[in-house]
Amino acid sequence: MADEVERPRPSLWRRFRCAVWLFCKAQISALFASTVDFLTTIVLAKFFGVFYVYATFTGSVVGGATNCFVNYGWAFHGSHVKILHMALKYIVVWVGSLALNTWGTYLLTEWLTGMTWVNGLLGRYVSDVFILSKLVVACVVAFVWNYQLYRLFVYRNRNIRGLFFGHHHHSEAQANKRMP
Repeated sequence: MADEVERPRPSLWRRFRCAVWLFCKAQISALFASTVDFLTTIVLAKFFGVFYVYATFTGSVVGGATNCFVNYGWAFHGSHVKILHMALKYIVVWVGSLALNTWGTYLLTEWLTGMTWVNGLLGRYVSDVFILSKLVVACVVAFVWNYQLYRLFVYRNRNIRGLFFGHHHHSEAQANKRMP
């Protein structure tokens, strides 16, 4: 491969612009998926009388699937990643997101409704505190958990076995070679 010319590394400004654009696309995808999630949650809870925790869980499932497909095809251009590998990594991250969203919404809602003054204040503006809780938790989880793991793990080719087994087995093999 001596004929290949090494491309110069993009400027810091170009890398910054690309990172900002990726972040914006990921947030647009997340907004679309969150809309699907919230609509599902609210329809289930308000129109069908489903307990808000179950409605939150179901909304997260539907929103998560929507986000996966939009991210794969548009935001992160995951076509260079094998679909099976991407799907497995997405499921791992998504299960964490699902747990954080569901339990976070539950804990924040229960905490807020336990405060008489907060419940009285919010009750004037929001008929169900859980919707506000879900919004706050969803924003935190989206940036701190989802975006970071999608960007660094899910939509990138990573040697997962190497992370868990490669270095350990390699060092054992080298140690065994040294032994008489």
